[in-house]
Amino acid sequence: MGETIPIAVPRKGRPLESVLDRLADRLDVPDLADDITSTLRHEKALTKGSIDPDEEDVYHRLADYSAVDDPTEPEYTLLRDDRAGKPRRIVFDSVTIPLTNIEGVPDDTAIQLVGREEPFRSLRTHEFALGFDSADLVLEEVVELRPEPLNRIADVNARINPSDTDVQVVTGLGDTVYHTLLASPEVAPSSESLDRDFLEAYEGPLCIEPRYERLVQAVLGTRTLDGVDFRYPEEGREEEAAIADAGLGVYLTVTGSTARDHGLLLGEQLFPSETVLLENTAETTETVDLVRSLLNGGDLETELAVEP
Repeated sequence: MGETIPIAVPRKGRPLESVLDRLADRLDVPDLADDITSTLRHEKALTKGSIDPDEEDVYHRLADYSAVDDPTEPEYTLLRDDRAGKPRRIVFDSVTIPLTNIEGVPDDTAIQLVGREEPFRSLRTHEFALGFDSADLVLEEVVELRPEPLNRIADVNARINPSDTDVQVVTGLGDTVYHTLLASPEVAPSSESLDRDFLEAYEGPLCIEPRYERLVQAVLGTRTLDGVDFRYPEEGREEEAAIADAGLGVYLTVTGSTARDHGLLLGEQLFPSETVLLENTAETTETVDLVRSLLNGGDLETELAVEP
């Protein structure tokens, strides 16, 4: 009987799609990746009301999507959405991918992708040896706060205390979106001047999402934040609108178009939010090493440069 290595992955969204893209490239499973991605995009559109639902309810669609008798076909599950008036959403649950015809890997080896709400935490509790999650969560949970700023994902491992967790970052997937410094023209004279040096001399409010407070402290460094007072958007208020009210803030910016709609200047890109491959080094085996080597490396654009 061959060995199957479970890998924790996000249940939905851009991070899962990035993982599927990496697997399609490394393991030659483009049809499987496209199937999962298109199914979840369709369900997202239904949940958001972008398309009209068909006659089948969510439970019938779930039964149609999931192939419970064949582990090599994807299974899905229902995720409870706590937002008022929002239905349950179909998300990814699991699929097994045989690793056949791959040099150096026994033909009876397989990986099983397992959907988790917070894959990083599943690795921290030793449920998995390998997993994928946002680098943001690593900063929010385990990276030490220091006076000096943190500039690259490649520096993250150096700030993880090994007595706190056995999880390390292996590589990034290149799906980079930046936490960006934003300001109103009344606070900063120009986009070019809106950088870490500006922030170091600044005293006053800085608007951020509450969940990003520790991340912002790690990225900017505690010395830079002397004299800065964190402010948080009111419940239900758009982040960029709240930053415009405060005058200065940090936001996860994709294109910057919404920020400009609020009259905000886009300053320095502070830190890349990237999906990363993670490993719990205490759970590593020879087969895990083989699988990690398959998922790592390559010539993809990434902010990360960490040796496995």
